[in-house]
Amino acid sequence: MIKLLNSLKTFLFELPRTQKRFVSVFADILFISLALWAAFSLRFENLAWLPSEKQLTVFGLTVVTSIFTFARLGLYRAVIRYISEKALMVMITGVLVSAVSLVLYGYLFQTLVPRSVPVIYGAFVFILVAGTRFGFRAAINRPREKAKGRVLIVGTGSKALQLLSALVQGTEYRPMGFVSFDGSKHKTLIAGMQVYGVGHIQRAVREQGIQRIFLALEDDGRVDRKGLIKRLEELSVPVQTVPSMSELVAGQARINDIRDLDVEDLLGRDPVKPNIAIVAASLYKKVVMVTGAGGSIGSELCRQIIRHKPKALVLFEQSEYALYSMERELRNVNQIEGLNVDVYPVLGSVCHHRRCERVMKAFGVQVVYHAAAYKHVPLVEHNVIEGVQNNLFGTWHAAEAAIDAGVERFVLISTDKAVRPTNVMGATKRLAELVLQGLAGRQKDTVFSMVRFGNVLGSSGSVVPLFRDQIRDGGPVTVTHPDITRYFMTIPEASQLVLQAGAMGCGGEVFVLDMGEPVKIADLARKMIRLMGLTEKTEEHPEGDISVVYTGLRPGEKLFEELMIGDDPQGTPHPRIMMAHEMALSWAEVEKLLSRLGSASRSFDCGKIIEVFKDAAIGYSSHHDIEDWVWSESSGEVLDATSKNASNNNVRVLY
Repeated sequence: MIKLLNSLKTFLFELPRTQKRFVSVFADILFISLALWAAFSLRFENLAWLPSEKQLTVFGLTVVTSIFTFARLGLYRAVIRYISEKALMVMITGVLVSAVSLVLYGYLFQTLVPRSVPVIYGAFVFILVAGTRFGFRAAINRPREKAKGRVLIVGTGSKALQLLSALVQGTEYRPMGFVSFDGSKHKTLIAGMQVYGVGHIQRAVREQGIQRIFLALEDDGRVDRKGLIKRLEELSVPVQTVPSMSELVAGQARINDIRDLDVEDLLGRDPVKPNIAIVAASLYKKVVMVTGAGGSIGSELCRQIIRHKPKALVLFEQSEYALYSMERELRNVNQIEGLNVDVYPVLGSVCHHRRCERVMKAFGVQVVYHAAAYKHVPLVEHNVIEGVQNNLFGTWHAAEAAIDAGVERFVLISTDKAVRPTNVMGATKRLAELVLQGLAGRQKDTVFSMVRFGNVLGSSGSVVPLFRDQIRDGGPVTVTHPDITRYFMTIPEASQLVLQAGAMGCGGEVFVLDMGEPVKIADLARKMIRLMGLTEKTEEHPEGDISVVYTGLRPGEKLFEELMIGDDPQGTPHPRIMMAHEMALSWAEVEKLLSRLGSASRSFDCGKIIEVFKDAAIGYSSHHDIEDWVWSESSGEVLDATSKNASNNNVRVLY
């Protein structure tokens, strides 16, 4: 019998589309005829009942009317394999028309149609027409459904329902239920799926044979993320998430673009929202420029700035591809959300003072967020001259250009590595802070302020994508030291607070973002291993999947990072933003440092640059030799001897 059914199914599959429609029409004619006979037979309680000549005419007209109605409603255009619940409304409408037509034809031909017959007939027709189609769909899809991975959806909001719809239509995953944070929903049904309370996740995984868990949390939902992640870690089941609503709106992703956990989830805490009113007042109808607009922080600043509806947004970036990608994304957001913001992508380097000045004057820039910088500690350690040029002199040239162009506000994105720096990157960022503080004291027209924070999860060079790649490759996961800790913040949260702090600046302030509790990098690595459904391989558990290997601290790397030099921070109107009370230099002192560093840079003298770092009042200390590759290959020789005789006063290079 099973072989016969499989043969019939194969035969029907191989028929052309027109023939399949003919089969559907022929089947419905049989179903309607059978339902008519069954309704009258049941009413008259006579299985041997046969229709009269007039009743045969009524039956024939009812069949024709029903088939015509189903055809007009599009029932025969639907592919049974993919037929959805929406087709039920088409069938119900067609059945109602069919039942009413039976009554009308009975009245026109003056033949007996008892009042209960149309009701019985309608029920029979619906069961036969709808039941056979959905039954056939289930039979067709059953093998495919069995092959799908069984998944559990965490969340019961609109995003979870969108995900359910996408997965049902897809070919990879089979939803087995929902997890709700509302205890009253436990054991209820949503879209025919079992709902489990958040405290019953383990039971759901065991009962349903769950192979993967998808997070479909609402962006504005209040969820104990830390507690949820802790529960999920214990399951040894891969945990993934769906894109945020902002990505869906911007067209960057689709609801079924499943990916590994967002960094917000790994961080295990809810980001603190800024005071929208203050930020909006500082950006609305202003011309805003973001340097390094294609970078991790710069791009997120652009995404948030454009939603405050500035008059224009200038994207300043030296990477052509990063600039192209950012411009395309912002134009999509601009169009979809109807923001009407002028977006200007401009190629250029912050090291070129005249280029910066011409750009700022051309667009009438009023606010600058300076995010352009080399930030990867080991790379800058190996490329000392470029780090100094880009991070320090680039900041100086951009700031001087802002003064010359009459910019109202200039905000520097700094780093916790600027506090008592042990590496070149941190030293250049600390000196950049001193440059802006010196310029703030030299003039009052442009308000300079700095925002300092720690690592951002998910940025280029961040440990999260590195660990994720290592885990996918089978390990090991490399951590520099078992005790190394870092302050972490998500890119959106950091950018929101940068905008908030930038709006509060009055001149020369160093704002410090409250990064929460520091995170142990080794613990973060282990958490990622567990949330990807794997186990750690150790001496006690040699059967584990991924091992954690310690490689030793890299040049210039600290075990612990600090956010402030002093210990007397001042509060601000925002609970997560503090103002550091730190030593600043006069512009004359800063200029001397810049002159010495300019001379050393032009002569490619890394040794002299390190000497200036140590002489400057920035607390620089390094316990390793100079790591610059070019310097090492030249054995410390001066590469351009003639440049030593260049005038030391001509530090501010104008391109």
